[in-house]
Amino acid sequence: MQFFCAILLPETEEKVAVHDDSPKPDAPQEGDRHVMNQLDEAIARYHRILESEPYRDLRWVKNLQEQMEARQLSSGGRLLCPFLRPNFVTQKQYDNLVKTGEALISAVDRMLHLALASPQLLSTMQLLPAEKMLAAIDPGYAMPEVSSQLDLQINNGSLHVRQYSADALTGGAYAEGLSEVFYDCPPVKEFRRRYNLTRLGGKKPFLSALLKAYKMFAGHANAGRKPKIAILEFRAINGGSEYEMFRDYFRAEGYQTELVSPDQLEYRNGVLRGNGMDIDLIYRRVSVQEFLMRFTLDHPLVHAYRDHKVCIVNSFRSELSHKKAMFALLTDDNLTAKFPLNERKAIKEHVPFTRVVKAGKTTWRDKQVDLIDFIRENRETLVLRPNDDYSDLHSYIGYEHDDGAWARAMREAQRSPYVVQESVKPVRSVFPMLTYGHLEFKEMQVDVQPQAFLGKVSGCPSFVSSSGAGYSHSSGIAPTFIIENRN
Repeated sequence: MQFFCAILLPETEEKVAVHDDSPKPDAPQEGDRHVMNQLDEAIARYHRILESEPYRDLRWVKNLQEQMEARQLSSGGRLLCPFLRPNFVTQKQYDNLVKTGEALISAVDRMLHLALASPQLLSTMQLLPAEKMLAAIDPGYAMPEVSSQLDLQINNGSLHVRQYSADALTGGAYAEGLSEVFYDCPPVKEFRRRYNLTRLGGKKPFLSALLKAYKMFAGHANAGRKPKIAILEFRAINGGSEYEMFRDYFRAEGYQTELVSPDQLEYRNGVLRGNGMDIDLIYRRVSVQEFLMRFTLDHPLVHAYRDHKVCIVNSFRSELSHKKAMFALLTDDNLTAKFPLNERKAIKEHVPFTRVVKAGKTTWRDKQVDLIDFIRENRETLVLRPNDDYSDLHSYIGYEHDDGAWARAMREAQRSPYVVQESVKPVRSVFPMLTYGHLEFKEMQVDVQPQAFLGKVSGCPSFVSSSGAGYSHSSGIAPTFIIENRN
């Protein structure tokens, strides 16, 4: 689910007295300039390497792409990474990413527990009746989210949250494989003579988190037993699944693992089976919305889950954090007043102002405003988004519409589950690509997507695209490397 970070409204705007003389978040401070200069210099050096004589012969690119194919780093016949450099972050940026990300994940989990205990807060989440019923079932372990993923915009020394997801991880195994391929390719090897590069991987902590959840679920009697693992997903239509890589890794670590579709499951005599295997532990890559579009609550998966016969990660409770309305709760200071200071600080500085779209008053920067009037008058800085990404509703970015189109979007948002959030200018960087046999440098949008297991960040793919809108021939996953100057 996507949450676009706040930016300051123009200082000339007087509509709801949003003028603010505080320092702008994106204005580079002294420390930010150091980060910016270090990265700019490193990227420029890497690009000079690519343009130097040894690399004008692009056979090294062919070898790189052949290694990607050999490692199944492609989907539907298309390479997952069309770029010729990794995405770089400094150690300072990564440390800030980890500190902020873990504080926000903790805050989301804290709010999820509050919502489950309060019918009033739960109603704000705008859940379907079936979603409420599934969320009420105890998953058998304490953590609402064993795995989660953030989508961040990192600009010099600032960090903004674009998206939070707890339904399924994406890109982690691919990015780990890409980092291995890139680390030893000739330009990167030369680049490493000047810079230390740290690779980031997530397969090992992912398996560890799954096993910890299962151990808690199974209790002492079965604590030493190796669970049989099913990765639950609908069959991929084009190409292989990233989770084939996880399946192979889990098997290599000694765990019987299969990819299983929901329609393969059967539940008899207290045992859930699928694809010829008794199942103890499921990693769920099927959202509740997707599941309910095809099945009812009489499905074998639901019966086994309710009977506490299978450990499901993430639990169905994690669907609450998937809803964009979660950020409406987090940005309500009255609800977070007793949260730890580091969590409140992370929310205030990095989470966008979010409200469920409905008539009434709300608080904007300590001022009472009419929400509908506020949305109408501040189109240029706002976004209307469906509460659930898996619905068939559309998002509306205010600056892309005129007043008439925005008014129509507002009417739809008041009829259906929507939130309003602030928008932010995307972070962009130049990436080299091979275009029709020639080296080309393109400015691309960069979304850094750290992954967390049991609330601890480990693994960090980046998604690079021309617009951030999704996959295209010029978009893909890039490995993220931490970069440091050699002393």
